Amino acid sequence: MLVRAAELFGIAEGTTRVALSRMVAAGELVPADGRYELGGRLLDRQARQAASRRATLRRWRGHWITAVVTAERRAPADRAALRVALAAGRLAELREGVWLRPDNLDGLPLAGVAHCTWLRATLHDPGLDDADLAARLWDLQSWAAGATDLRGEMAQSVGSLDAGDTAGLAPGFVLSAAVLRQLNADPLLPPELLPDDWPGSELRAEYDRFDAAYRRVLRDWFRRNR
Repeated sequence: MLVRAAELFGIAEGTTRVALSRMVAAGELVPADGRYELGGRLLDRQARQAASRRATLRRWRGHWITAVVTAERRAPADRAALRVALAAGRLAELREGVWLRPDNLDGLPLAGVAHCTWLRATLHDPGLDDADLAARLWDLQSWAAGATDLRGEMAQSVGSLDAGDTAGLAPGFVLSAAVLRQLNADPLLPPELLPDDWPGSELRAEYDRFDAAYRRVLRDWFRRNR
């Protein structure tokens, strides 16, 4: 059934079978009762995407969680892995070896990231406030512009999905991936540090509708082609 479904996206049978075999070998898919379940890094990515869609924040009390890299000598691979881990925790680099973000998220990798000393700090700079610091650390205007573009694309696409048009599945998949990447790049800042017209909530709500329509079309196709 997966092979036939892949044809909806213009993927040939042979290509699909090779991809499935490679993903199983890499631990990205796990065979289970004639089906496949996500595993390994794909399962981790799914969890990150789900967290990005929920955007669960707690009240911000003015503190910044700060990671200071204290290890003197590190292998290049360790340096790269640390940067990936900190960025995945939605920290941004203020300067070499100093990463921070507002302390408004649960589940930050405090204990799981090596080579760092973790601090909780407040900003004391007469020439810089917290919103200015956030704007320095993250390109908020660029993120907002990208989100606005994606909202427009979803508005154009969701109509055909609501009508049950399977021709919208392939371009819709590409669009869905782009929205999820955008959500993963959302720094999830406290509302106090965001521009008044920040489109994060709107993007999530519109993606929920788009995703529901997309899943409905795909589910109906599977039901018809059992």
